[in-house]
Amino acid sequence: MKRTIYDEDHEAFRASVREFIAREVTPNLEKYAADKAFPRELWLAAGQQGYLGMEIPEEYGGSGAEDFRFNAVLTEELAAVNMALPTCLGIHADIVAPYLVHLTTEEQRRRWLPHMASGELFTALGMTEPSGGSDLASLKTTAVRDGDDWLISGSKTFITNGFSADLVLVAARTSPEKKARGISLFAVEATREGFSRGRKLDKVGQDEADTSELFFDNVRVPSDNLVGELDNGFIHMMTWLPQERLWSAVANLAHVRAILDETLVYVQERKAFGQAIGSFQHNKFLLAELVTQVEVAQAYVDQCVLAHCNRDLTPTDAAKAKWWTAQVQNDVLDHCLQLFGGYGFMNEYRVARAWRDARVSKIWAGSNEIMKELIGRELGL
Repeated sequence: MKRTIYDEDHEAFRASVREFIAREVTPNLEKYAADKAFPRELWLAAGQQGYLGMEIPEEYGGSGAEDFRFNAVLTEELAAVNMALPTCLGIHADIVAPYLVHLTTEEQRRRWLPHMASGELFTALGMTEPSGGSDLASLKTTAVRDGDDWLISGSKTFITNGFSADLVLVAARTSPEKKARGISLFAVEATREGFSRGRKLDKVGQDEADTSELFFDNVRVPSDNLVGELDNGFIHMMTWLPQERLWSAVANLAHVRAILDETLVYVQERKAFGQAIGSFQHNKFLLAELVTQVEVAQAYVDQCVLAHCNRDLTPTDAAKAKWWTAQVQNDVLDHCLQLFGGYGFMNEYRVARAWRDARVSKIWAGSNEIMKELIGRELGL
């Protein structure tokens, strides 16, 4: 089905992103995989193109797009090449950036945003903790007043960009007696005494994505590093989580579409018993189902993107998009791998890497089970 959410400006932007990927990314994909990291040079190059500042106003060095469809185009093109790319870039540009644009003071914006847009200041989001997972209300990391400063203590885990981030947006409990209503957000520079990084985590997939544990041992931060309102961090997180979940949905579908297209080519070329394996009725029917699943899911996500552009996207609809696309992505990729046979289990084939890389999408940004819980509550259950 022809998609209608993008106009000529979006498609022109898509062409420029593809040129950037062909020039800066594709020739180095194997090196990134071997190094299990993306180099800072790549983010600086992305910053020069304006890709790190889509959410940042022009006066602070960003693109000031004010149209999430441009973010979606960038995410689609990156995910089609390598799922870890939109993961790392998206955390910085689509997920952390809105907090620092909308919740900060003028001084804070001038201190951080220009360097974020250029790639000189790379960011991470410190929410998930070892004991809490998707339950953000159960945070154990604390921030205690000490004069005009705050002392932050605790730990975070599974933090994308955590191993190389220069600035981490940290959720910490400032008023324990208030439970969920006593959480605040702090921007913590990686150079501060008491801040340390654990090991780079050995993951099932997305090897290139920089994921690590973070530790805070009485890290002293000034009051002007508080982001947003004191004790209102949980509300702030709930406000911006829908965009994170929409970003995830966009990436999930773009990722699986690229591999499904490759699979459709493969099943026409691969022969068994004297005919293309795609011509067997079982495989033909299966591929008809897979293509339909992806296209129907895409239609829903496109409507969510438009709703978000119009500020009409609800948390529930974002949750639906997130869990459903993660499920479709994983189910379709599993079938694609099966169609490749033994080759599908070889890491040198993209389908194998994609299959591994996709598994986390049912866990992060709120697990699929949590998404269903949120939807069920909206149903009054």
